Amino acid sequence: MTVTTINRRTFMQGVGATGAVAVAGCLESSASGTDDEPQATDDDEGLPPAEAVDVETVAADPTDIPPPVDWDEPRTHEITMETIEVTAEIEPGVTIRYMTYDGQIPGPMVRVREGDTIDLTFEVPDDHNRDVHNVDFHAVYGPGGGAEATTIAPGDEPARLRFQTRYPGIHIYHCAVPAMDQHISLGMFGAILVEPKEGLPEVDREFYFGQHELYTDGETGEDGHHRFDFDASADEDPTYVLLNGEAYAFTDDGQHGPVHAEVGETVRVYFANGGPNLTSAFHPIGNVWSRLYRDGDLLSDPGQNVETAPIAPGTVVAGEMELPVPGPIKLVDHALSRVLHKGMMGVIDVEGEPNPDVYDDDP
Repeated sequence: MTVTTINRRTFMQGVGATGAVAVAGCLESSASGTDDEPQATDDDEGLPPAEAVDVETVAADPTDIPPPVDWDEPRTHEITMETIEVTAEIEPGVTIRYMTYDGQIPGPMVRVREGDTIDLTFEVPDDHNRDVHNVDFHAVYGPGGGAEATTIAPGDEPARLRFQTRYPGIHIYHCAVPAMDQHISLGMFGAILVEPKEGLPEVDREFYFGQHELYTDGETGEDGHHRFDFDASADEDPTYVLLNGEAYAFTDDGQHGPVHAEVGETVRVYFANGGPNLTSAFHPIGNVWSRLYRDGDLLSDPGQNVETAPIAPGTVVAGEMELPVPGPIKLVDHALSRVLHKGMMGVIDVEGEPNPDVYDDDP
């Protein structure tokens, strides 16, 4: 399979003026970041060369989602979660050492039913971790959402946590060591879906995306190996704003290309804003959220025909769309400089026959 890549600069050259309008309680050793890389300083002059990558991609497959709940009695789920620090490209020629759950951004979606029990084994292997990690589930009643029980250093015995999913919703999980802004920015967040006892409405397809900011010691698009910049994070001045850990990866010319759907289908998008700092203005260009489950709330009546949804950092939403006509739906943060300059866009390519009663581009 041939993979075509596009970097931020090529994207900006290709989009042009017309396109621009169109897309309009833990261990103190982690407090300063202990990833063994030199930290950014004002004396740094330029970036070191891009490093050899450990993996081709860290971007989670948006279609890799557990199937809907089809059981009606409480179950126990044995889940193992592993942290993996890995060097990969943000865009071609630009590398960074990411921090991930199970090697992907966002981390794997966990999907259970209200009242189920999760028996979690949490591992930080010393062969591909330099730092202390843990996991804070927003769906957990308990100290730190489980963070206190799961805080371990590389090579420690795996941590164990058992909890009952007592309240339905779509919730975030993330690393919560003292340097949590660094760990989340570098990719340590994901979603846990606790379906209500009666389940969710059936849809034809589901997708899973996660937005986060990346704060580095380099400029956006600057070739070389970037390192996390704590000062930039404190100033909330990101180098990149990414979808699933990479710049423009799910676009026509991106590394993975758009995800696909068909005319006549209904799709549901699970969207996690890892942050760590910025609120996302999530908008589907060319559609609306027919039903939007705000703030992870799956019990209240959803919002209807919502054009743009503010999503706070540390929040997951679920949005549904009908697809009456073919063409691309661009998933963007409507703080549009993040789209045009920082990397934040993905595409759902809707295929099928035209429907001129709904949309006719040549009347």
